[in-house]
Amino acid sequence: MNKLVRLLGGVLLYGRICVADEGAQPTPFSTATPGEHLPAGWAVTTVAKIPRATVYDLVRDGEDTVLRATADASAASATHKLDVDPKTSPWLSWRWKVSRVLDKADLASKAGDDYAARVYVFFDYDIGRLPFLERSKIALARLVYGTDLPAATLCYVWDNRYPVGTRTWSAYTDRVRMIVLESGAAKVGQWVRESRDVAADFRAAFGDEPPSISGVALATDTDNTGERAVSYFGDVEFQPSPKSRP
Repeated sequence: MNKLVRLLGGVLLYGRICVADEGAQPTPFSTATPGEHLPAGWAVTTVAKIPRATVYDLVRDGEDTVLRATADASAASATHKLDVDPKTSPWLSWRWKVSRVLDKADLASKAGDDYAARVYVFFDYDIGRLPFLERSKIALARLVYGTDLPAATLCYVWDNRYPVGTRTWSAYTDRVRMIVLESGAAKVGQWVRESRDVAADFRAAFGDEPPSISGVALATDTDNTGERAVSYFGDVEFQPSPKSRP
């Protein structure tokens, strides 16, 4: 199986299940102590057969603690299992900062499937609703990599070349919708805050109402391009729609 399948396991660690706490919100980084240990609920998902793993640690940035991802021809993700109802908390907010964009990345090709920063949102989609061939592929992958492998995923990326707003399927599978939120080097070195209606993005991508959100993952990966990049992520939070907020 390919790199994407292993990363999308969400709680996979060298082929075995890594226990992570479920909850309505990802555990914040801002209240944690800087160091190598991630807050409870977060786990590093490495990729079998890729010899180098992106390193994740907590560092101070101003008055807050944030997650730092250091990639050097490497891949891995920081994942958190969840149980979030997109009907009541459809908006996902976070902030991120990149040290550079990648020179050789290209989201249209498997060889270019690297990003300075990306945020996955996993959905607990019932594979029984898929055509037989797709069901069979996912069922086989779950036998190998575990039942947590998601059947529908949104992936928000900081790209190097495609325009903001670009929406396309992953070069690996049409069960992962890629959405470009930032592009190019204009905002390199700056914190950028994002807010997305993941329920609306799911409907636009898959033509269906979103099921429960089963997890998120933060990643910086450069194993295909062989480049080096350092990126930062602030707290990740699911929120009600603006109209329903007090």
